[in-house]
Amino acid sequence: MKESKLKSPGVQALTASLICIIAGLLVAFVVLLFINPSGAFGAIWAILKNFFNYSSANLRLRYFGNTLVKSVPLIMCALAVLFSYKVGLFNIGTSGQYCAGLCAALYAALKWHWGWLPCIIFAMLAGAALAAIVGVLKAYRNVNEVISGIMLNWICLYTTNTILSNVKDSASPYTLKIKDYAPQAVLPSLGLGRLFNNNQYVTIALPLAIIVAVAVYIIMDKTRFGYELKATGFNKNAAKYCGMAENKNIIMSLVISGMIAGMGAAFFYLTGYAQYEVTATSVPAMGFNGIAATFLGGLNPIGTIFSSFFIQHITDGGSKVDLSKFCSQTSDLISALIIYFCGFVLFIKIAMNKILAKREAKKIEGGNK
Repeated sequence: MKESKLKSPGVQALTASLICIIAGLLVAFVVLLFINPSGAFGAIWAILKNFFNYSSANLRLRYFGNTLVKSVPLIMCALAVLFSYKVGLFNIGTSGQYCAGLCAALYAALKWHWGWLPCIIFAMLAGAALAAIVGVLKAYRNVNEVISGIMLNWICLYTTNTILSNVKDSASPYTLKIKDYAPQAVLPSLGLGRLFNNNQYVTIALPLAIIVAVAVYIIMDKTRFGYELKATGFNKNAAKYCGMAENKNIIMSLVISGMIAGMGAAFFYLTGYAQYEVTATSVPAMGFNGIAATFLGGLNPIGTIFSSFFIQHITDGGSKVDLSKFCSQTSDLISALIIYFCGFVLFIKIAMNKILAKREAKKIEGGNK
C-alpha cells in the first residue's frame, strides 16, 4: 500500500481495525491451543461463523436477525461514547445511563402501560438526567467524568433493581414479559421481521439506530454546534476566549451522550427479546463494549455500525463453541480477548503516523544531501 494512501484517515482507521481484529483472533487461537490443541481451530472457526453454524438457511436467517437485534444497543452505546469522546470527554458512565434508560422504558411500559414512543422518550430523558450529573460536576467542580461516571454506574444499577422489582415476575428474578403484559409498548416491525424468516424481534430499532448514527455524523462534522463542542474538547480555555459557553458545551455533550445510551436500552428491551434480571450484581456490559466498538470503528459514527455488528457477531459466535472440548467460560474468554484488542485501534493509528513521519523525514534528509 502506498504511503499517500496510508495518510488518509479512513484508510488508517480501516487498516488499524483489521490489524487489531487479526491480533485478537491470533491471541485467542493461541489460548485455545493451550486449553485443547485438538479443538482449537474448530472453536475459533465456530466463533467466526456464528449463525452460519446452522445447516438450515431459515435458521441462519433467523439467528442473523437476532444478532442484528442485539447489535442495536451496542451501536447506540458506541455512539454515546463517541459523542462525548469527540468533545474530549470519556463517558465511562454509559453503562449506568443505559441502565437508567432500560429502567425508565420498562417501568413506564409495565407499570404505567405507556406506548412505545413515550417509553423511548422517557428512557432518553432518564439517560440524559444521569449524564447531566456527570456534566455539571465536570463543568463547575472539575470532577473527573471517569470517577463520577463509574460511581453513578453502581448507584443506577441498584436503583434500577429496586424500582423494577415492582414489575417482576413472581416466579422468576426477571421482569414481566413485555409482549404479554404491555403489548402496546412493543416496537413495531413494519414488515422487517419477514426479511429474517418472520423474526418477531427485528423491529424499527435497527433503521432508527442507523439514522441516529447518521445524525451524530452530521451534528459533529457539519454543524456549528458540533464545531463548538469539539473546540471545547480541544481546548476549554481557548473556546471560552472565543466566546463559546464552555461549561454549557461540556454539559450538553454529556447530556446528548446519555440520551443516546438511554435510547439504545429502550430500542433493545422494547423489542421483547430479553427481560431484565432485577437481582443483577454487575452493570450492563453493553456500555463497556461500546468503548471497544467506538475505537474499532475508527471514531467514526458510520464505522461504529459495522464494528458493533462484528463485536456482537463474535460474542454470539462464542456460544457455538463445542462444550465437550471446552468449558462454558471459554467462549466468554475468547470473545473478551478479541474485544480487548479492538480497543487498540487508536494506538495502532498513532504508531502508523509515527512511522510515516519518520519515513518522510528520512526522504527530506536524503533529498537535502
